[in-house]
Amino acid sequence: MTILVTGSSGHLGEALLRTLQAERREAIGIDVRPGAFTQACGSITDRGFVRQCMKGVTAVLHAATLHKPHVVTHSRQDFVDVNVTGTLNLLEEATAAGVTAFVYTSTTSVFGDALVPPPGEPAAWVTEDVVPAPKNIYGVTKAAAEDLCQLFARNHSLGAIVLRTSRFFPEEDDNRAIREFYADANVKANEFLYRRVDIEDVVSAHLLAIDRAPSAGFTKYIISATTPFSRDDIVELRRDAPLVLRRYVPGFEAEYARRGWTMISGIDRVYVNAKARAELGWQLRHDFRSLLARLQTDDDIRSPLARAVGRKGYHDRVFRDGPYPLA
Repeated sequence: MTILVTGSSGHLGEALLRTLQAERREAIGIDVRPGAFTQACGSITDRGFVRQCMKGVTAVLHAATLHKPHVVTHSRQDFVDVNVTGTLNLLEEATAAGVTAFVYTSTTSVFGDALVPPPGEPAAWVTEDVVPAPKNIYGVTKAAAEDLCQLFARNHSLGAIVLRTSRFFPEEDDNRAIREFYADANVKANEFLYRRVDIEDVVSAHLLAIDRAPSAGFTKYIISATTPFSRDDIVELRRDAPLVLRRYVPGFEAEYARRGWTMISGIDRVYVNAKARAELGWQLRHDFRSLLARLQTDDDIRSPLARAVGRKGYHDRVFRDGPYPLA
């Protein structure tokens, strides 16, 4: 099996290539930017480039994208070109080349406005059944690309799986108030309760999806760390998250106090990965409990793979306020 990885100079693309190479699996990385794990430089918007790269490929891991941090610096047309047309080029050339598995890296951002209930309402319990309501061009184009994958699965018998990943980027939060109030590691540890995942677990989900895609037809999975909470907690979580967490992970308070950290007061949504674990056989290595155990021994909360990939940023320049500009 030869695997084509798009976005190979980015966070996830590099992590995928590092893992595939370590497992001695044949893989080709493509990206618009050169990088240590990129064999061919070019854009997925270039149909001829995509056709050339698809020769001999049996599976595609499509991680290339314009991200939310690009919303201010790139036009809506740029997003359509890369996220929609680029995905269409890959799907058409994959079909023509006889590819049997197509795994598309999407995002929980497609849920958009569905993620934030009105004040006083319970936290959103987010499964694959929640209807997306994208709130920016990033979410709109990612949702459109998901629909293209479904179209090719239905009309061209291409095994396609969409993985809606939650946060795994190592950069600081884009919210200035959060950056000023919480230490960066504190923010990320909190998010593992409901909206973050380690890149090592994201990679393992992608590799499992390659094996399942040919027989799956088309399906979507939420890829996020396993929450300790249950659906019965959603009313309390919105009002008093620490109170709920004490019941599940009572040791967190002492460790947070030792570090001078703060647990968020309320949680507005919880991403649920039960379907991916059940159908893909996905076994995660990183959740809030495992992070807490590492914190208690003064170990790094990041996986070795996350540390190896490191920070890449999203732009080639520095902005005055924060890691990237906001809309």
